Amino acid sequence: MAGQLRFTVEQVVWQEVPGEVSLAFTISGCPLRCKGCHSSAARNPSAGVPLTLEYLEARLNQYRGLISCVLFLGGEWQPEPLKKLLSLARAHNLKTCLYTGYEQVAPELMPHLTFLKTGPWIAELGGLDSAITNQRFIDLSTQENLNYKFHKPHRHQGVTHVAP
Repeated sequence: MAGQLRFTVEQVVWQEVPGEVSLAFTISGCPLRCKGCHSSAARNPSAGVPLTLEYLEARLNQYRGLISCVLFLGGEWQPEPLKKLLSLARAHNLKTCLYTGYEQVAPELMPHLTFLKTGPWIAELGGLDSAITNQRFIDLSTQENLNYKFHKPHRHQGVTHVAP
């Protein structure tokens, strides 16, 4: 339904936004169809349940003091309803994040976002934990690329190193 976002998965996550405990919603209806997408079950725009302002408000009240960020995995293809949800999260003094497979999002969303992950999934390049990924995770308040925060430490001859 145009004008309303739907979600297929809701969960509290710790790794998708570095340093934040995020209430995450996987939004249904993604038009990109990236090969190997981990959320391919959410491609159907009719899948899931409506993500209303009232529902989000209830969840934000339920998790008050326990979360620091609200993360939307998709939804940018409907900027108006997403903007309203982002505004509600910001009104609760929470950070916001959008994961998108696009390189850019509608300019009207940008003032409502704290973090933005851009770029389609390309299996050969890997995700944010890959040094050669095409994806970027940006702190919009500083414009800093935070991809390095996703790189896993590895051990070599008893010494811990962080991959570049």
